[in-house]
This record gives sequence, C-alpha cells and structure tokens, in this order.
Amino acid sequence: MLVPNRLLFRFEFRLHYRSAPTIDGNLADWSDEYLLPDLDRIEERQPFGRIWMGWNESGLFIACRVEGRSGPFRCDPKQYWKGDNLRLCTDMRDTRDIKRASRYCQQFYFLPSGGGRDGRSPVAGAVRVPRATENAPSVPESLIRIAGQRSGQVYAMEAHIPAVALSGFDPQEHRRIGIYTMLEDVELGQQYLTVGDDLNWHIDPSTWATAVLTRD
Repeated sequence: MLVPNRLLFRFEFRLHYRSAPTIDGNLADWSDEYLLPDLDRIEERQPFGRIWMGWNESGLFIACRVEGRSGPFRCDPKQYWKGDNLRLCTDMRDTRDIKRASRYCQQFYFLPSGGGRDGRSPVAGAVRVPRATENAPSVPESLIRIAGQRSGQVYAMEAHIPAVALSGFDPQEHRRIGIYTMLEDVELGQQYLTVGDDLNWHIDPSTWATAVLTRD
C-alpha cells in the first residue's frame, strides 16, 4: 500500500470563535475565516466541497457546500455511511497517540436528506466510534440542529452540535481538540481531511488533525 502524503504530517489549525449562525442552510453568514484547511491539494486532489467550522460556549457549528451534484440524493440514516453524507469525528482531549477511541471521542453524521415524514429533510445524528476503549454517552438525535438548501447542482448543509452533546467539551481547560471530516457524495466521491478509509480513520483517532479553539 502506498503511504498517502498526508499521513506524513500532523496537522494543526485554528478553529475560530463565532456568534451562533442561523441554522437555515443559507451559508451567507459563514466567512472564509471559518473554512477548514484544503489538504486535498497536498496529493493533487481537486476538492468538490467546502467545509466550515466554528465554536462558542454553546458548542460546535459546522457547514458544507458541494458543487456539481446532478442527481437526487441517496441517504439512509440507518446506513448513513453508504450514501451522501458529511461525517465529523471529535476528540475533546486531542490524545493523538492513541489508536482506539476514548470516551471523549465521538462521530457525528449529517445527511442532506433522509429525515422528516417524507424522508426529504436533512437529518443528523451521533454514533459510537467502533472499537472504543470506552464509549461516549449516547446523544439523542433531537439535540443536533441541522438545515439544508439545494439549488440546481449546488447543495449546502449547516448544523449545531450543542455543548451538552460533546463529551468532555471544556474550551477553557482543553482548547486543543481532535478533528476529522469525511465528505461523501455518490456522484463526486470522497473528500477527507487527513486520510481515507484504508487507514481506518473511523477507528483510529491518531489519524485525525488537531484544532485549537481560539478567540482571535
């Protein structure tokens, strides 16, 4: 197996403080200041989406925008990993030297459809990190607010994960947190922050990046 270039680095970036955006799927209130770093270009991969994140005392905010999607969404909350989705992994202690998740590690998913009575509304949830040494507390789906919009070949989602849903969230004492994102589109492929599926990012927190919660 060829070693991906991104595996050779330990990435660290700032996650900026922000006021709470309106969770409505309109990303006009997300500036480039909140964009996650575009690490695909290290391996000369062309990204098809953009991902923003921010934080404040109420929790984490995340948004994404995808261009080039022509067909209908394919989403199933019961098999959230198989269709169109954005996934976020967090480690509130940023323990980069562990190979299995602790109780401070979580995985969240965000789907552009699959929710609501008609199955067409965005939906979000939290799931256990496989093979964790200790599981984080379960998170009721209703705690995570999500909204989305689609116009032609462009779609967007944004969500708020409240502090109560983040195991160990303590921005005063623990400003460094582990972060990983995976954006999947059945037409456009995968776009990931650090490494792909072959290196078991969904199990191994040592493959994630570090985000420093900052107020600058």
